[in-house]
Amino acid sequence: MGVTKSWIYTGGFLVLASSHHHHHHHHKHSTLKQQNLLSEHHHCLLWPPSDTAAVFTGGHRRRISWTVVCGVMLFVLGLISFLTGHVASDLEWCSHRLVVERRLWKKKVNQFKDAQVDIWESKFSKSYYGCSERSPNYATRTNQLISNGYLLIAASGGLNQQRTGITDAVVVARILNATLVIPELDHHSYWKDDSDFADIFDVDWFISFLAKDVPVVKRVPEKFMRSLEKPPYMMRVPRKSEPQFYLDEVLPILMKRRVLQLTKFDYRLASDLDEELQRMRCRVNYHALRFTKPIQNLGQKIVMEMRKMAPRFIAVHLRFEPDMLAFSGCYYGGGDKERTDLGEIRKRWTTLPETSPDGERKRGKCPLTPNEVGLMLRALGFENNTYLYVASGEIYGGEETLKPLRELFPNLYTKEMLANEELKPFLPYSSRLAAIDYIVCDESDVFVTNNNGNMAKILAGRRRYMGHKRTIRPNAKKLNALFLKREKLPWESFAKKLKAAQQGFLGEPDEMKTGRGEFHEYPSTCICKKPFKFSNLDRNYHNQTLTRSPESESEYGRNEEDQGVHNVQNIEYEGLIEIQGGPSLEEKDGVDFLVD
Repeated sequence: MGVTKSWIYTGGFLVLASSHHHHHHHHKHSTLKQQNLLSEHHHCLLWPPSDTAAVFTGGHRRRISWTVVCGVMLFVLGLISFLTGHVASDLEWCSHRLVVERRLWKKKVNQFKDAQVDIWESKFSKSYYGCSERSPNYATRTNQLISNGYLLIAASGGLNQQRTGITDAVVVARILNATLVIPELDHHSYWKDDSDFADIFDVDWFISFLAKDVPVVKRVPEKFMRSLEKPPYMMRVPRKSEPQFYLDEVLPILMKRRVLQLTKFDYRLASDLDEELQRMRCRVNYHALRFTKPIQNLGQKIVMEMRKMAPRFIAVHLRFEPDMLAFSGCYYGGGDKERTDLGEIRKRWTTLPETSPDGERKRGKCPLTPNEVGLMLRALGFENNTYLYVASGEIYGGEETLKPLRELFPNLYTKEMLANEELKPFLPYSSRLAAIDYIVCDESDVFVTNNNGNMAKILAGRRRYMGHKRTIRPNAKKLNALFLKREKLPWESFAKKLKAAQQGFLGEPDEMKTGRGEFHEYPSTCICKKPFKFSNLDRNYHNQTLTRSPESESEYGRNEEDQGVHNVQNIEYEGLIEIQGGPSLEEKDGVDFLVD
């Protein structure tokens, strides 16, 4: 005899019932007593029904296996336990991770704040080099006799703005399979400089250096011009046009008219191009555009004068002329006189919108004052006995404006102070003066700017290409808020906060990211990294490894084009190829932007 247990389902509740086995295999309950719900054989009630009467009067009963019910209950309880435990575990893990990451972030920030950064040179700079060589599959230029026509370029703005236009003009000529005529410089910008291309750049070098890229001539042949039925067609392309636009819209006109002039040609080509065209940009900007001998010689003379006084020096491009301040729409505390002076100059740009001086400053659009530049340099760690070369035009407010910077750095010099007599032939020509400043700024150990204009961008790109020489550009948006609190902060706290704000604005190699900013500022395609060599770790035993030329370590291999370009770089360092640049006026479809 045995006892069988089972769960009985009545539709409203489950009960555990038992029955005795005698000689029969199964025994079924026939009735349920409503008074106690079960006979004397009942054992438990899982939950009480709310409609018990209805259940027992007309409901059908089903017996559910004890094993199944226990299994379901155990599964449900286990699932609940697992889920609640898993969620709690996940929450605990996420919370722990957030705490750890926050601690690591704070530790990293504090390490940067406390770290002794070499303010004169990046310790990673020697791991990179400029690489603008042509690829093995690069097609040499089409013969001039079968080109699609002559391309004339009218550059726009000041020297550095025109420099970007000249660089892009060579690339456009390549895209169009055209013969480029030496570009015409702008004689009608704010500076009214009558200099031609040949007065600033070495024309013969420009033509010969680009011989494998595009055919370049000094002028359209007279015989060809006389054969034309109509004068050269003139047009202006939209800013930052893609190569396909030139093929679709410009090439048909060139092939039909044979001579085409593109006007106000500055920033008329897209920044993001394919690798071959980007490297051509670098060959033009950093190698083909070489200054004339008189400009080179005077620029190098000033550099030598600075080197005689100090083994290393800082060059500050101080763009604080009246036109720049007027264009920026910023206010510098000069009262009604400043508002009147700059307001009259600002009327020159009829399409400029009304701006809020405070709003522009908060957005980081205002050039730093000479005093702010000095505070930034001192906070970064430069001592007051550091030698400064100031590259600038007419400073608004004159010597009084420059006085705070001179007090912070008494060893302050300008080109007028170092080459007074030799400078006189250049004084009527702002672009040539800008070129001289460009040479000194490029040769300096540290280059600092108070703005984000054309010269600042072009020089920043060139210094990256030439070995990531230290280039400090203000993080104006963060510095503005910091300068407003200057009087309330102890110097140590101010300096620490400024160093943190300038992280990413010191010209380090890791600031170079593909697609960041304009290509002239961040020429990432033309920056190569040297392969790591264990032999470099032992400098004493393997000293010869430190003198290897960049091309021997190029990740692109030992091809002839590598060696050719780097030979040009070596010649350049010997003084046969010099540096370029100067202030500029950026035009934007009816609006001239004074950004340099």
